[in-house]
Amino acid sequence: MSNKVSPGNQEVENHMNTLVIENFSKLNRTVFILPLVLIVSLVGFLFSQGPLSVSNYVAVQKDLFIFINSKLSQFPTSIFNLTQLGDALIILSLLSLLVLYAPKMWEALLSGSIVSAVLSNVLKSFFSVPRPAEAFDHSTFVIIGRVMPGFSSLPSGHSITVFTTLTIVLYAFMPQKLKSKCLWVCSLVFMGLILVSTRVGVGAHFPLDVLSGSIVGYISGLIGIFITQKYKLWSWIAIRKYYPILIGLFLICAVLIAIKIANENLIVFDLTLLALLVSLYKIIYVYIKK
Repeated sequence: MSNKVSPGNQEVENHMNTLVIENFSKLNRTVFILPLVLIVSLVGFLFSQGPLSVSNYVAVQKDLFIFINSKLSQFPTSIFNLTQLGDALIILSLLSLLVLYAPKMWEALLSGSIVSAVLSNVLKSFFSVPRPAEAFDHSTFVIIGRVMPGFSSLPSGHSITVFTTLTIVLYAFMPQKLKSKCLWVCSLVFMGLILVSTRVGVGAHFPLDVLSGSIVGYISGLIGIFITQKYKLWSWIAIRKYYPILIGLFLICAVLIAIKIANENLIVFDLTLLALLVSLYKIIYVYIKK
């Protein structure tokens, strides 16, 4: 079996991956200053509102939660589709084709996703904040989709996933020109805020849950990038002889998405399945091409 690919495809792959590697190499640890400042500001705000307690955390944002929930819930189909992007299976599947063209970015995504999953579970268990459906009467706000009870509200796991992914994409393809850079950063941050706000819209999280989750996601994405720079944990994904592993993983993801479609036919699931099928076709084609 030959490992040759067409010159055109090889040039695209090399250029995109080289761009990612160069952008990642420019990062230094000062990028952690912003999220740390945001965390301190968030804690300072809560402290200024009264005792740092679970009950006070819920009380200080009740009115804001109900206001945002009432506004966003007017677009149930849109926000319910968009909120699915906080599922790692969905958002990573939509980026699956880039495993061929920017494997270095995918290395960071894999490391960042593991870090975000660990932080999400640890922080949720530590804070044990009740979700809106646990804290308030269901008649006082709108719930879209299944009811999310329990004490795992802080931070929002979906928000962590969204910002982990967008942070890595942000730095992976950061433009060089200042004007383009500003537009790129503003666009991805705006997109991220829209996506995480849907968690309030569907009645699953408080506003500060998604804000804190976004900060944790940003930190997770950065950690994923720095892990990739220092260790070669996932470098095998760029080697063609290991493509059958990726093909198998993508097939599993496609089956899981198909099950989601069977249970709840949302357009975001259809688009995700399409993205996976295109990626499967492309990676199989590259693998078997002589």
